[in-house]
Amino acid sequence: MTQIERIRHMEELYDLATEAMKEQPMSASTYAKVQEAMAELAAYYGSDEWKQDFTDDEAGLLPKDLKRGVLSEDGLWNLFTIDK
Repeated sequence: MTQIERIRHMEELYDLATEAMKEQPMSASTYAKVQEAMAELAAYYGSDEWKQDFTDDEAGLLPKDLKRGVLSEDGLWNLFTIDK
């Protein structure tokens, strides 16, 4: 998986989890998908890959039109610590 593909994939997981959090009560199937997404996002956040992606973003090396919410330090943190 390339860096761009990885960031896009993580963005999809981030969007899925963020939208699902708005769905209350959450269905069992949605809950399972969110748990999977959150586990993958948690592994990514703070990983060497995330740090490299973040550094490259800060250096302006990523495409300007690339959605990059997962590279904001607050975005994922807020998702993980949201009051459930």
